[in-house]
Amino acid sequence: MIYLDNSATTRPDPSVVETYMKASLGFFGNPSSLHTLGVEAERLLNEARNRVATYLSVSSKEIIFTSGGTEGNNLAIKGAAKARKHRGKHIVTTAAEHASVLATCQSLEAEGFEVTYIDLDSRGFVSVESVMAAIRTDTVVVSIHHVNNEIGAIQPVEDIGKRLIAWPNVMFHVDHVQGLSKVPLSLNDAHIDLCTGSAHKIHGLKGTGFLYKRKGTNISPLQHGGNQEFNVRTGTENVAGAVALAKALRLMGERCSELKRLQSLRGYVINELKKIEAVILNSPLEGAPHIINVSLPRIKPEVVVQALAEKDIYVSTKSACSSKESEPSHVLKSMGLTNERTVSAIRISLSVQTTKEELDRFLMEFRQLIPELMEVAQS
Repeated sequence: MIYLDNSATTRPDPSVVETYMKASLGFFGNPSSLHTLGVEAERLLNEARNRVATYLSVSSKEIIFTSGGTEGNNLAIKGAAKARKHRGKHIVTTAAEHASVLATCQSLEAEGFEVTYIDLDSRGFVSVESVMAAIRTDTVVVSIHHVNNEIGAIQPVEDIGKRLIAWPNVMFHVDHVQGLSKVPLSLNDAHIDLCTGSAHKIHGLKGTGFLYKRKGTNISPLQHGGNQEFNVRTGTENVAGAVALAKALRLMGERCSELKRLQSLRGYVINELKKIEAVILNSPLEGAPHIINVSLPRIKPEVVVQALAEKDIYVSTKSACSSKESEPSHVLKSMGLTNERTVSAIRISLSVQTTKEELDRFLMEFRQLIPELMEVAQS
């Protein structure tokens, strides 16, 4: 099997699974319980929190464990917007965000908030000036993803964060799910107030993630019933999941040297794909080291995905949250690309586990497949 859909999810590292199992069986107590089992579970949870915080160079009191990126984005945006609605009800984001951000903003619009959606340029980037121009006196939240999940464009969140210092009433949220451990980001230098991450994108387990909440940043909880996670995310904590997330982050930190190899592999694949006449590259050359997006005009992308799957090679069309929908890619539409390109996109996403041998086989099968599908499409 050649797995090239790592932006959707990654294969869990065996040692992460082992860590999860050990924590599940050995520390099954409720962290809120007063007896020894509860105290031991709480200690392990706090240790995991400290490790995540150390990786991000922040305080452990700024880390809230969640079920993943979608919950983190909802908690950050809704929580910040509702906590500050007395100051204003305007939100700024891009039209190319992950579905969990766009749907969250749409739900807030139904509650009376106003949202400005900024398009990307033709290369896939949002300009700092367009973000700043969209801010008003009643703006309370700006939400910009760090790495686009479909094309891999790295957004200028550091520059945006520094400019937002002049707007102290605006909370800055960054969806860091795709960039975590792959594209460096200093939460402090970028003056980020809220930042989301997810374990299953970094060879961890599904159902675990974190929300970074800068000290002094107030958000309204979305659920009530306990005082867990600093009264922001109530409910019995997933201790084993938190420990496994910390383990996954540590392993990715130890493999940071692999990112150069990953970037090299991405460049190699892009150069080879550009040699195929039917292929149009949508990703910027200077994008994240793991995402490549191309269009194959006149060929249905789902046909390509299924044809490759028959050869035990796995790629995707767009975000896994939207891949079963037949609509054009909203990311490519926000870039102003033609309908022909927005409806025919394929995403190839690598990981630190991807080898050149796997990519060579993918390229060989892809080269052979495209002429066949072109012929069928034209007949």
